Amino acid sequence: MTSDSKKRIGYLDWMRGLACLLMFQTHCYDSWLGPAARHSALLRWSQLGGTLPAPLFLFLAGVSVAFTTDRMRQQGLAAGTIARKTMVRGGEVFLYGLLFRVQEFLLGQPWAPWTDLLRVDVLNIIGLSIVLLGAVNWSGSRLGGGASHDRGWRFATCVLVTAAIALATPWLWTTARPRWLPWYLESYINGVHIYDKPQPWLFPLFPWAAFAVAGLAVGILIFSDDARRHEAATSFTLGGSGAVLVAIARWLDARPLQLYPVYDYWHTSPNFFLTRVGILLIILCASYVWCRWGAGQWRFSPLIEMGKTSLLVYWVHIEFVYGRFSILPKHASSIPAATGGLAIIFAAMTLLAVLRNRTKGRGAQIWANLKRPARAAS
Repeated sequence: MTSDSKKRIGYLDWMRGLACLLMFQTHCYDSWLGPAARHSALLRWSQLGGTLPAPLFLFLAGVSVAFTTDRMRQQGLAAGTIARKTMVRGGEVFLYGLLFRVQEFLLGQPWAPWTDLLRVDVLNIIGLSIVLLGAVNWSGSRLGGGASHDRGWRFATCVLVTAAIALATPWLWTTARPRWLPWYLESYINGVHIYDKPQPWLFPLFPWAAFAVAGLAVGILIFSDDARRHEAATSFTLGGSGAVLVAIARWLDARPLQLYPVYDYWHTSPNFFLTRVGILLIILCASYVWCRWGAGQWRFSPLIEMGKTSLLVYWVHIEFVYGRFSILPKHASSIPAATGGLAIIFAAMTLLAVLRNRTKGRGAQIWANLKRPARAAS
């Protein structure tokens, strides 16, 4: 892999690590702060930052699919084969999500209800979104006639699918709910779960899958040959485009005419979705700048380390923050104590990520080294 490719992956890993950090602070303060601290400005700002990790993870899943798609196309694989491999990978992540729910259910006994097994969580939706990305990529290639240079068709397909998901969300949450489905299936559409009303703290396909498709669209752009040759210009263009999207979303939201009988800006509005996509593009540009000219290019970056193994640190930290093995008492800590706990979680997850990254793919070698002293002793 070229140094340019490593740099590009580096800033995407840093961005994913930033999502991990924002996730840690949200979860730690939410889980640990006591009643007095729960009315503080700190918690309000923490929860505001907590609106970013899920869109970041989904968006970067789309960018990663674009990267792996380009790599497989360079190997000469057909569009159908690429789609199948992508869908299989999405199915694996979905199974991880189900396994995570089983773990949480078992560790949450005797208090966890059985319905938690069927809760729509972020891992489930990342997996299903990757399956969708495989289909979207394949559809764009088919529209392009199967040509090797079908990037424009794939990008256009992504934009159309992203818009369709965002525009359909308000209806599917309110007046056009698929009530005829069992709640555990409807929940994948609008997050209704067992409450007979969509829950904003869950992660249904509408609107969350749209972030992944938007990420695929951006990835199709940034991994093109022209964008690779003009990396910085592409990054600044995307950042500027993000600012324009935010301005357009604010302008649209101020219009008196509304398309939807029930308008919920903070949860289902396409205008809020557009704003968040704009913010993601701005963060993408800032991440590139930080890793190209800032401290992100230093020899060691905790965020890059965690970004390389974000699934593992997500999985592990939950138990030490929300789970049975929480390192601090839940809903009973002061702001200094919770902040100290956050620092411990950050350090521990960084060490875990470093250990995983340094040993990945070296299992056989490590096992052989461990057996060598035993043989010598015998």
